[in-house]
Amino acid sequence: MELDGLTMRFGERTVSRDIHLTLDPGRVLAIVGPSGCGKTTLLRAVAGLIQPAVGTVRIDGQAVTRTPEGVAMVFQHFGLFPWKTVEANVAYALRVSGVPKKAALERARELIRLVGLVGFEKSYPHQLSGGMQQRTGLARALAVRPRLLLMDEPFGALDAQTREVLQFEMLRIWQDHPVTMLFVTHSIDEAVLFGDQIAVLNGRPSGIAELIDVSLPQPRDRSVLATAEFLAIRERVWNLIMTGQRD
Repeated sequence: MELDGLTMRFGERTVSRDIHLTLDPGRVLAIVGPSGCGKTTLLRAVAGLIQPAVGTVRIDGQAVTRTPEGVAMVFQHFGLFPWKTVEANVAYALRVSGVPKKAALERARELIRLVGLVGFEKSYPHQLSGGMQQRTGLARALAVRPRLLLMDEPFGALDAQTREVLQFEMLRIWQDHPVTMLFVTHSIDEAVLFGDQIAVLNGRPSGIAELIDVSLPQPRDRSVLATAEFLAIRERVWNLIMTGQRD
C-alpha cells in the first residue's frame, strides 16, 4: 500500500497535507496523532470510501478509486447488523461476494473459534458485551482473508480491562495469521505494541512529523510493555504529539 502526496479536504478546510506513506506486505503501520488530525480520514481514503483532494492511494500498484477487493475494515463502534446473529454477521461478506451458504458458514465458524466466541454463534449483537461484539467484527473482517486489514480505533469504545485483553488476543491472532495492517489509534501504547512502524501526525493541517521504526522483537506479549526500548519509543511519540499541539 502506498499513499503518494495525499491531501485531504472537507469543503474549504484542509485536514491533512502531502502525506507520503508506504506499507510493505505482512507489516503493521500504526498511525497516531491528536484528535482531529485526520487519522480516520486517511483510513477511509485507503478504503476507497472518500477520495483525496490531491495525491493517490495505491494498493498493489493500482490506484484506489472505490473500495478495493481484499480490503477489510474493523470499526471502533463494531458496525454489526443488529438483526443478524454472530454467525450471520461473520458470514455476511462471504455471502455478498458469492460464497455458497454452506462454505460461508463453515468459514464463519472457523473464525468464531479463532476469536473465542464458540457457544455464541446464534446470539444477536444486543446480547453480547462490547468486547464480544468487537471479536465478532474482527472475525467478520478476517473471514474474507484480507490482503489489507484496516483498523479504525478498534478497541476505543471498550473499557480499559476489556481493551487490554483484546489487544493481546489480537496480537496472538495476528502472530498466528499474519496480515498486512494499517492501524489507527489514539493510544500510544497500542501503536508501539502493534506497529512495525509508527507514523506520527501533528499540525493543522496535519503532516507526518516523524516515521518511527519499532524494532521490538516478535512475537510480542505483555512483558514488552516494561522494556526500556518500549518506554523510549513511547516517550518519543508522546513528545512529538505534544510538540505539534504546542506549535
